[in-house]
Amino acid sequence: MRSTKFFIACAVALLFVGADARAQHVFSDDEVEYTLELPNTTWKPTARADGAHQHVDFIYGERSDGYLKIRREVVEQGQTPADVLDRERDFKLRIITGYVGGKEERFAGRLEGVTFGYEYTSGGKQMAGRVYYLQADGRTVYTLNFTGQREKLQRIRNQTDAIARSFRLK
Repeated sequence: MRSTKFFIACAVALLFVGADARAQHVFSDDEVEYTLELPNTTWKPTARADGAHQHVDFIYGERSDGYLKIRREVVEQGQTPADVLDRERDFKLRIITGYVGGKEERFAGRLEGVTFGYEYTSGGKQMAGRVYYLQADGRTVYTLNFTGQREKLQRIRNQTDAIARSFRLK
């Protein structure tokens, strides 16, 4: 009897896992020069203009659950993703309220680079960020900056890694 219940529980779990895998879809838009795979339908694209450019950002449910900004950095020939991280850490990240830096790690997907995690506070809440710096060519580095409440962003770490691994240029 126990083995039957176990078998039924495993079959139901596999149905949910299979449904989630089928929900994965490729995001592509004429306004952007990249594609990426979103692991499930909870990730929603949202258009945002910053005055000069139209950007597509992504929200995981609510913005505090997970938010992704993608930006293209034109760098000097020979600069690496680690160089871009060093510059951002010195001039952008360290000035965030309650900033606590993490460690830099190599990252490999369709594009290679480095990733960096950090924590900060916003509105009295513990927040976290994870940035992927991906080398497109000798002069271009893309930054995929995920932010959200610390515990929520930690829970979807496998999804942020999967999105960054799937990122590629058209």
